[in-house]
Amino acid sequence: MLKKINHIGIAVKSLEEALPFYRDNLAMPFAGIEEVAEQKVRVAMLQIGESKIELLEPTSEDSPIAKFLEKNGSGVHHLAYEVDDCAAAIAKMVADGARMIDSAPRNGAHGTKIAFVHPKSSNGILTELCQCGH
Repeated sequence: MLKKINHIGIAVKSLEEALPFYRDNLAMPFAGIEEVAEQKVRVAMLQIGESKIELLEPTSEDSPIAKFLEKNGSGVHHLAYEVDDCAAAIAKMVADGARMIDSAPRNGAHGTKIAFVHPKSSNGILTELCQCGH
């Protein structure tokens, strides 16, 4: 079901403040910034090997990322695994007894279909299933 780690999501207060470390100090290729209105975030993607680092900045005080930052401060928010078929992956997770936050795929950054597994089913790690758009 899983193909690879697609990305690691990192919650930040400001893309402008966080981006230089990853882009300049770590020399990660920068793929641009995109706003995902549905998720109330601005996303900066950086490449590292076959995977990516996704910096997440809230665009609203009621954004899930804003709530995460208020509670935890900046840091790792989620781990995203790439799957061929997000809907099928959700069905398998549910059939295997996992608790899902999303019962159907929703739109993510860069044309992806995404769904989150509840951290109570994944030992406290917010886990994303990510189907790349082709």
